[in-house]
Amino acid sequence: MEPGGTGNLLVVGPLLNFVSMRIDRWGVLASRAWLLVLMGLFLLTGCSSPQEWSLVWSDEFEYEGLPDSSRWSYDTLGNAYGWGNRELQYYTAQRDSNAWVSGGFLNITAHKERYKGFDYTSARLVTKGKGDWLYGRVEVRAKVPGGRGIWPAIWMLPSDNAYGGWPHSGEIDIMEHVGFEPDSIFTTVHTGAFNHSIGTDVGAGVWMPTSETEFFVYGIEWYPDRIDFFIDETKVFTFENSGQGAAEWPFDQRFHLLMNVAVGGNWGGAQGIAENICPATMVVDYVRVYSRKDL
Repeated sequence: MEPGGTGNLLVVGPLLNFVSMRIDRWGVLASRAWLLVLMGLFLLTGCSSPQEWSLVWSDEFEYEGLPDSSRWSYDTLGNAYGWGNRELQYYTAQRDSNAWVSGGFLNITAHKERYKGFDYTSARLVTKGKGDWLYGRVEVRAKVPGGRGIWPAIWMLPSDNAYGGWPHSGEIDIMEHVGFEPDSIFTTVHTGAFNHSIGTDVGAGVWMPTSETEFFVYGIEWYPDRIDFFIDETKVFTFENSGQGAAEWPFDQRFHLLMNVAVGGNWGGAQGIAENICPATMVVDYVRVYSRKDL
């Protein structure tokens, strides 16, 4: 994967597939066995050669205005119930103050403002129906916002919910960042058997002190037998297909991409919300999705 930043990475977790770690989404680590490995000394290069992949979908954001409607839609349905996480923002649609492309970048911005009964606004962009994939490689080069109470995410949800509603059809969190942990990035997987509501979700925490000031490429390589998670060229986590069925591996169906900046919520707001966090912008350089003939 194309390098996106120069900051150091430190992968944190017990020695299970090198960096696997169970994470309690509410801010408490479910596992206390920590292994600190200074990734600046070497790179885990598990990323396949780009020559093996073919680009099948992308947005380079080389235009001005609202996000390209042929690629992106706005997810607003959860405004009525806080998105299941007690989030405080109202996700808007086609509102340039919350989602705007300029200078080769997409900007997703959370504002503190009174709007339709909410105290914050933001945007949640989705590719569902315009970009849905089974297996492949996904790359998003982005710089995340900070501030206590901010919760940006780059993630994937099932397009068809073949095994039922959340979490049974799965969730792939390519990148999450919570502002009260400014030096960390998290990658997580949720399934019926592994999810935060029962304290069994699995993933990795990555020490990245420059995540809020530099761009990095957040990505996955998704195969029938595993999902590899990357930050730039560093593989930080692998989730393997156990062969035990959909409760542990619902990832044999199409998924789509989501990008959003949340405010508050069970995890993002676990330590309160600072007064001066807004505007808070996730800046996205590009989104690229690749496929391979053998997948």
